[in-house]
Amino acid sequence: MVIELTTLGCSGSYGAPAGGACSGYLVRAGGATIWMDCGNGTLPVLHRHTDVRELDAVVITHTHPDHCVDIYGLHVLNRYGIERSGLPVYAPEGAEHQLAALVGGGWGNCFDWRAMGEGAAASIVDARLRFSVTDHPVTTLAVEIADRDKRLIYTSDTGPKWSPEVFGPGADLLLCEATYLHDDIRAPIHLSARQAGEFGRETGARRLVVTHLWPTIDPMAAAGEAAEAFGTDVTLAAPNAVLTI
Repeated sequence: MVIELTTLGCSGSYGAPAGGACSGYLVRAGGATIWMDCGNGTLPVLHRHTDVRELDAVVITHTHPDHCVDIYGLHVLNRYGIERSGLPVYAPEGAEHQLAALVGGGWGNCFDWRAMGEGAAASIVDARLRFSVTDHPVTTLAVEIADRDKRLIYTSDTGPKWSPEVFGPGADLLLCEATYLHDDIRAPIHLSARQAGEFGRETGARRLVVTHLWPTIDPMAAAGEAAEAFGTDVTLAAPNAVLTI
């Protein structure tokens, strides 16, 4: 079976020319179509790659706006445009209420909010999801998506005190944040490109894709730093890029 990953946006913290919109990915696995993180600017890009009526679920890894704020636009579209209700949204406990200010306090019956935490698991069609809480100031979920023998791990945002090893070794693709260059780590709540490469090597990932680069970072410098630590070439996430595993 095949897992397909489409990058909708990959800029760290705010939109920028290289990374485009903020964090957002479209994942097709096990017959499911999943919008994984809906950071600012990702909804228009999503329209290029799928009809929103085809979405089986949304995954929000945490409530920082660069990973979730376009849930507002999806709410308006579903509620007043296509009149769809009950779309499952997997998110950390409390996210439904924290984000309710976006819609004046109430989501109506637009979404079916499902709280996930450390060790939680879910099935969407035939895709299997597992969640782990990372090293970040608000509750943040890393996500593993599996379809039979294929596995994708997305770190979301994390500092170095968490590791994708919690999901077990040998992921086919590790999508890992790499916000900074290692000689200029401005906050320990994010990884450097070197640390992303080390994550990939230590967990035995077959492929490493680095994402969430700080907008002023030279992407090629980040890729080089990550590749040196990983031990082989890495892939830079790029808007509209489609990868299959």
